[in-house]
Amino acid sequence: MEGKEQDGSGQRSSPFMPMFETFRSELDEHHDRRERIIKASRDITASSKKIIFTLQRIRALKQPLPQHAIKSNKQYHDTIKTQYASVSRDLQGLNAHRYNRQITGGCQEWMEAASFQHYLETATLIAYDDARKLLRGLDAEGPGVDLSAEDYVLGIYDMTGELMRFAITAMATSGELPKIPATSAMDGEEMDVDATSAAQQRSVLTDMRELRSALEGLDAGVGPFAKDADKKMEVMKQSVEKVEKALYGLIVRGAERPKGWMPDMDGARAVEVEG
Repeated sequence: MEGKEQDGSGQRSSPFMPMFETFRSELDEHHDRRERIIKASRDITASSKKIIFTLQRIRALKQPLPQHAIKSNKQYHDTIKTQYASVSRDLQGLNAHRYNRQITGGCQEWMEAASFQHYLETATLIAYDDARKLLRGLDAEGPGVDLSAEDYVLGIYDMTGELMRFAITAMATSGELPKIPATSAMDGEEMDVDATSAAQQRSVLTDMRELRSALEGLDAGVGPFAKDADKKMEVMKQSVEKVEKALYGLIVRGAERPKGWMPDMDGARAVEVEG
C-alpha cells in the first residue's frame, strides 16, 4: 500500500506518527511545566504565610523592621526568590496567561505579605508599579514574573485582614488603637485622610476605611476576577467592622478592661495575645 513506509521490523508505519509524537512531546512538556508552576505557587504561598505570621508580632508602625523579624523571615524570602526564579522562564509570553490560574495563588499571597510589610514600615499602601517591580526583581538573573493587576488588587483585599489582626492585637496588648504619626508631606501612595480635620489623627482604622471606600468603587466587571473580588469584598467589610466594634468596646468599657483583655469578635478569639 502506498503512503506508508516500513520500519525496521518490516511493518508499515503511518506517515502521521511523527505528527502525533510531536503532539505527545508538547503535551508532556505542558504537564511538566504546569506541575512545576503549581509546586512553586504552593511553596511561595506557604513561605508568604510564615512571613505574615512573623510580621504580626511587630507592634510599631512607620519604623524599620526589627532585626529579629528580618532574620527570621530571611529563609522564607530566599525560598520565594528561588521558587519564582525556577518558573520565571515558564511564565513568559502567552504562557503567562496560560498558567495564570496555577501561579495566581502564590502571587496573591506574596502580594498580601509584601503590602503588609510595606504598610508596617511606611504606613503607606504600596503602588502597583512598585509591587510589580519588586516581584520582577526577585529573579535578578532571569526575565522575572509579572504581577497582574488582578493579583495586586486581590492581594490588597487580603491585606486588610492582616491590618484587622494587627489592630485588634495592638488594642488588646497596649489598650489603644495604633496611631500613625502625622507628617508634613505624604510620601509614596499613602492612604488619603481628610487633612482638614486636625482632631482626627490617622490610625489603622481610618486607613482601613479609606481602603474600603476605594475598593467599593472598583468596577470588577465580569468573570473570575469579579467573582473573587466579590467574595473578598465581603471579608474586607467584616474586617473593618471587627476593628470598629473592638474600638467601641475599648472606649466604652476601657476603664473596666482587665489585664489580658481581648476585644470580642462575634464570640471568636481570632488573635492570640502575647502576655
